[in-house]
Amino acid sequence: MPRGEPGKGVTPDLDGRAGEVAARPWGPDSAVPGAVRTAVRAPEIAYHPGRRAGARRGPVDPVKVLMHRHRDLCERAVDPLEIAAGLEAHGLTDRTAARYRHRDVFSLAEELYARVPGAARPAPARPPRPGSGTEGRAGWTLLAMLPGAACLATAGALRATQGVLGGQARIALTVAGALLVLVGLRLCLRGGPLRAPDGAGGVTLYVCWLLGYAVYGDDLLAQVISGGPDGDWTAAPAPLLGLALAVLPAAWCAHLFAVRARHRLAGSHALAEFGAGVRPLLFGVVALHLCAVTVLLRLAGLGHGGGPLTAPAALGVLLFLARLLAVHGFPEPAATGLAAACTVEVAGTFLVLAGRLPGLGFLARPVDLLVGTVGTAGVPALACGVAALGLLIHASVTLTRASAHATV
Repeated sequence: MPRGEPGKGVTPDLDGRAGEVAARPWGPDSAVPGAVRTAVRAPEIAYHPGRRAGARRGPVDPVKVLMHRHRDLCERAVDPLEIAAGLEAHGLTDRTAARYRHRDVFSLAEELYARVPGAARPAPARPPRPGSGTEGRAGWTLLAMLPGAACLATAGALRATQGVLGGQARIALTVAGALLVLVGLRLCLRGGPLRAPDGAGGVTLYVCWLLGYAVYGDDLLAQVISGGPDGDWTAAPAPLLGLALAVLPAAWCAHLFAVRARHRLAGSHALAEFGAGVRPLLFGVVALHLCAVTVLLRLAGLGHGGGPLTAPAALGVLLFLARLLAVHGFPEPAATGLAAACTVEVAGTFLVLAGRLPGLGFLARPVDLLVGTVGTAGVPALACGVAALGLLIHASVTLTRASAHATV
């Protein structure tokens, strides 16, 4: 290595002057310290701290991707709340909204509403929902009174003609009254707050069985346990009368829940906040309906000799929750709850009958134990109570979502 002045013409200046070094020939015989080789870089490979080699760039505007994915939803929406409910129905949460640089789904929906062509323009005034005005409320209130009025008139006619009409005439009068109750109930469910979307039916058979068991089930089970059935079944009209009268408070409770939930949706800023506010509202509405049903059942029992109120009250809550779920777009869980209650009531009778077979007496022991403890009303109380509790738990999850109140 040639000797010379140490460092001369070898190390570049710190302010980037490397001309002298760059001018020297580099070859196999050249001797340059290793520090020089690492200190000098060509301009095209200069180090930039903010650049990552091979890094994939994401979308410049992540909201634009979401906007194209849900373009139909955004174009049909008349306010940002409907977009927020639709996004939540597709699985978007507040935590997911952070990926789109928004604090929650509601602020993301507002941006989508403003950016989609056509949605940013002032939307036409939404036509009032059926039954939202004073006249509408008066209309569905009168319709909700029809089942109770028809049932009350039938019970009064049967009591007034007792001992006057024969058995066939009284049966015909009972059938005519039942048809009037069904017609009134049908009219009530076709409008107002108890109106369910199209395709949410399919539970008529379950409801008819539950109501029929409320009238004749206790006496039927008592006869089966005692070795029957034999003879006529004694009807208990008080539960049916109380439940028919309870259609009116059910309609008002459903209306109260829908209106208050919609107002809370308009004032919420996060899905978790909305759910936390609607859940107590749901429990309060169910408790209010339970109190109304209990009072009406008690009044009906005073005039028509009612029995225990636990089973018909549980049935009233079950029917209310099933209809509330169907109204808000969840008919399948409603049908499942009603079918489960019917299954338990049918199983109670058939287990007693199957217990008569040799070697199968153990099948009737659960029913015998339940009836011996709380009476024949224990079977429908257990069936309807457990089913109502299951629907309440399901409703506390589904009816506290914004998507359940988008079009209600």
